[in-house]
Amino acid sequence: MQPTDLDLPTLAGLAGGGIVHVMIDRMRAAGFEGVKPSHGYVLQRLVEGEPTITALAESLGMTQQGASKQVRDLEALGYVERVTVSGDQRARRVRLTRQGLRMLDGARKVRGDIEAEILEQVGAQQLKAAKVTLAALLTIAGLDERVRTRSVPVPDR
Repeated sequence: MQPTDLDLPTLAGLAGGGIVHVMIDRMRAAGFEGVKPSHGYVLQRLVEGEPTITALAESLGMTQQGASKQVRDLEALGYVERVTVSGDQRARRVRLTRQGLRMLDGARKVRGDIEAEILEQVGAQQLKAAKVTLAALLTIAGLDERVRTRSVPVPDR
């Protein structure tokens, strides 16, 4: 059996899981040790804001304890920091550090490199068609708006 013999949902699921491993391996090779797939979901929430743990947990669809663990992991790696909210010493917001911004830039480069490899293999027309098809799958899955708002939930474990 060839991969092209598979139905599209199966092929997309297998490719998605496989490419996550490729990305993580390349990120680690680029010096970003300790990164995990779940970190990407957290970091996307920090690109355009500094949420509290409560807001972060809500947007990730997880408990505050789960979100706190993710933040602790990312803090230990130097990618995020917690900062006091002005006027409320108890509240803390989570924000990217310089190293976290470098890591995001590294991830963008890895994604760009992978896309360039695909472009080289299939050409521009096929790449565009693949993007349209995968976007349709996101719509069927009810994730298109969540992609636009950087609020895709962490996949079930």
